[in-house]
Amino acid sequence: MPVSAASHTLRCARIAVLCGFGLASALAAAPAFSEDAGKVLKTPVSPVPPLFDQADIDKATAALPSIVEGAMKRTGLPGLAVGIVYKDKVIYAEGFGVREVSQPGKIDPDTVFLLASVSKPIASTIVAHLVGDGVVDWHGAAKGYNPAFALSDPYVTENATIADLMSHRSGLRTGSGDLLEDLGFDRDYILSHIDQQPLDPFRSTYHYSNFGYTAGGVAAATAAGKSWEDLANTVLFEPAGMTTASYRHADYLAHKDRAHIHARLKDGTWAAKYDRNADAEAPAGGASGSLNDMLRFMRLQLGNGTLDGQEIVKADAIAPAHVPQMIPGPPRSPATPAGFYGFGWNVSYDDEGRVRIGHSGAFELGAATFITFMPGEDLGIVALTNGTPIGVAEAVGAAFLDVAQNGEQTVDWVGFMGHIFDQMRAAEAPEVDYTDVPADAKPAQNLAAYTGSYGNSYYGPLTVAAEDGKLSMAMGPQGAPATFALNHFNGDTFSFETIGENANGLAGAIFTVGDDGKAGKVVLDYYDRTGLGTFVRE
Repeated sequence: MPVSAASHTLRCARIAVLCGFGLASALAAAPAFSEDAGKVLKTPVSPVPPLFDQADIDKATAALPSIVEGAMKRTGLPGLAVGIVYKDKVIYAEGFGVREVSQPGKIDPDTVFLLASVSKPIASTIVAHLVGDGVVDWHGAAKGYNPAFALSDPYVTENATIADLMSHRSGLRTGSGDLLEDLGFDRDYILSHIDQQPLDPFRSTYHYSNFGYTAGGVAAATAAGKSWEDLANTVLFEPAGMTTASYRHADYLAHKDRAHIHARLKDGTWAAKYDRNADAEAPAGGASGSLNDMLRFMRLQLGNGTLDGQEIVKADAIAPAHVPQMIPGPPRSPATPAGFYGFGWNVSYDDEGRVRIGHSGAFELGAATFITFMPGEDLGIVALTNGTPIGVAEAVGAAFLDVAQNGEQTVDWVGFMGHIFDQMRAAEAPEVDYTDVPADAKPAQNLAAYTGSYGNSYYGPLTVAAEDGKLSMAMGPQGAPATFALNHFNGDTFSFETIGENANGLAGAIFTVGDDGKAGKVVLDYYDRTGLGTFVRE
């Protein structure tokens, strides 16, 4: 059903309620014309969306293998695991494809995947356990639990709560801290430097922030007197029987049955080129686990904190995570209704008005995950992949629900989702095309004009060196900096290849040379997204 029709349905339902109330009031005040009048004229009620029945679920489940195999054949995706929970039972759990291209290991329900941002709903469940135990409060100030917490505004620093941080309404902008992680800085360094990032208005703007979310999780763990990783094991993974789940990247690497991540190359093939260590942002993106683990996690969510008769999280503590806490933004068009964000969960409504709660995860270096559940239907689906996000995980989930709702796929979900992901990727392209060197490019100065040490309070020191007529620069953690080749572009501007999860091709190193023939500063435009990319000669 188009969204416009859904809006019309909801509007009619509301009118029915209002008319029913008015009619009932009128009947109560009017004299009875007969003893049967009250039986004939009854108050209308709001229509209830029809529930899926067993036949609907069976048909959609039977369609899953062809849905997955078709998507994988069409895209070449190396591997995928998908499972369904219905009425507290795992009714489907299968692996498809391989753990690593050109290698024999096959995906199975126990294969361990990097979960990317599906780590966030896991993290909010962990915090909910502490809320239920009275260790923290969703609306307790983060700084009250972790004195080291700080953002750039003193008021926000003192008043930002765990709820603010885990619903992305602290004002900390999307991507804050992410480029430090790409350079190899650890969690302590990043969280101690995000107070240099500018803030948008507190509690009135939504920005999806990995390290804002991480700060919320760390505050809760600090209050519990544990590391985040140990806390996760103690309060969730062990009691829930999630035997392969972990927030330590080393644990993921130690599994023989693990899905290697894969990048999609320009020719459409896939290669296991990278590793992705997200320990720095563990609560927001550093979890790993198998499909079987995530199906137990799904049952826990549908059970409102109870799994196999054991209460792991108190129902009233986990409930706030599942309800709207922040509006990410207004609808972009009449065809896209507003959604909401809870604590680590997206909250939305389908065309029948049924609530859907879910989250996607994406590592551009080679992983994409999706989890969603419908509490009113007691139904959930998990899809985990080991390839660059191209919408397949989301498409599998959408196609399953489409078949359950309509008896068949009514949308080309792989194509539809793929187009959305292509658009998002295109939006991240560099503003300057540094591959297109101007035909009339001005020559560089003697390379000695650029070499030397430069300082930056956020990114740390930058060293520019010359060797064999070529410039290079090094920046990042002491003892293990990242090194970049600098290639001349035009005048005092050089280009370099960006690295890490957020890499998007070539960027610019723009030197400013003074009257003394030495560069006094260099601006790295890729690292200057919020005005923090200027390095000054020391």
